Amino acid sequence: MDARENHFDLVVIGSGPGGQKAAIGAAKLGKRVAVVERRDQVGGVSLHTGTIPSKTLREAVLYLTGLQMRDMYGSSYRVKEHITVPDLLARLQHVIGREIEIVRNQLARNHVETVVGSARFTGPHDIEVADAEGDVVRRLTADKIVVAVGTAPARPANIAFDGVRVVDSDGILDVSEVPRTMVVVGAGVIGIEYASLFAALGTRVTVVEARDKILDFCDSEVVEALKFQLRDLSVTFRLGEKVESVTAGENGTITTLASGKRVPADCVLYSAGRQGCTDGLDLAAAGLEADRRGRLQVDKQFRTDAEHIYAVGDVIGFPALAATSQEQGRLAAYHAFGEPVSSVLELQPIGIYTIPEISYCGDTEDQLTTAGVPYEVGVARYRELARGQIVGDSYGMLKLLVSTEDRRVLGVHVFGTGATEIIHIGQAIMTTGGTVDHLVDTVFNYPTLSEAYKVAALDATNKMRDVERFGL
Repeated sequence: MDARENHFDLVVIGSGPGGQKAAIGAAKLGKRVAVVERRDQVGGVSLHTGTIPSKTLREAVLYLTGLQMRDMYGSSYRVKEHITVPDLLARLQHVIGREIEIVRNQLARNHVETVVGSARFTGPHDIEVADAEGDVVRRLTADKIVVAVGTAPARPANIAFDGVRVVDSDGILDVSEVPRTMVVVGAGVIGIEYASLFAALGTRVTVVEARDKILDFCDSEVVEALKFQLRDLSVTFRLGEKVESVTAGENGTITTLASGKRVPADCVLYSAGRQGCTDGLDLAAAGLEADRRGRLQVDKQFRTDAEHIYAVGDVIGFPALAATSQEQGRLAAYHAFGEPVSSVLELQPIGIYTIPEISYCGDTEDQLTTAGVPYEVGVARYRELARGQIVGDSYGMLKLLVSTEDRRVLGVHVFGTGATEIIHIGQAIMTTGGTVDHLVDTVFNYPTLSEAYKVAALDATNKMRDVERFGL
């Protein structure tokens, strides 16, 4: 190949949600684009070990256990009595196979060249691509570069991961059988999602977290509701506890805590943090440096310290969600090539696929209180909705936070069935500067869970009316 064939307007390192959207965004602008990705990893961590697998497993668990229908048919109701790992993986393998083809097709039809191998910088605009044996197979140059390499589970040196008894969030997909007991170390999004998933399967789960709270960026009332439901599934929480050691034997594991407690379990899922996959990139050759967690710092346009190099997705930190990574990738590509762009990224929805699921958009009560912003709360309970009764969800809720000064919706927090779907109604209202009155005046289909918005809006406006009526 001559130099022209190896030169691109944009080279994207990584084909996860952020990298994929950056590549396609630039291609739509008529740019010559290449994506560098390791063999059999098209779609990145999100598709192979992260978002898609965990959410697909969640759907399989909900269906096979019949969990959502137990309020209707009794606590012993199950679609399948003995659920095995092959039962769970059947749906997973089907979904991943289809998604891989979709990603490949999207890249191909947008004329994005896929270069197979591991990338590393050899200069600010120069990238070497090596195969699995370390042999260089291609040398690329690019005007602009997007780093979208994602993250991998952090593996502390004092934890002996064996892939059988002691696993991380990647290895949990390879367990041979559903464990009777499990310790989950780390109560972040991934840890809590898997804790709830296995608890729904009947595993007795103990969650160990060094902090005093779980999901401390979420609404505290919603988190308490989640903890109540998980305790009802026999989940035990050990908060404010640090893990001193994990030992594994033929029959199981013992997790020793700094307080002296010893927790036995069939296996341990260690999910305390993730590390940016930047070690092999030789960032110094491009004039860049990652932090101690392998992450890159970027500005509001997702530019790194090198102006022509951008970074998106999990490798730049919170919120590290597939949806936000996709938007970051699109914005980075547009900024890189001077394309006018607008976005409402600051009002991005956060979705947590626990059982039950959580989703929110906007501010929490704690944030508004700290900022001194006066607000009123409107709440709708799923048990008050006909649709809630139909789907068997008696615990779900939707909470609206409404400004008492201009009646704008400042935050929406949903807990229960369909939370990650119906959150978008609140998001749409907030991104257009809508008020609570818009929700009061809107007719929603009946019976639906979306009707919760009207119920919560009426609750908030009735409370504000009482303040006006009783005000002196």
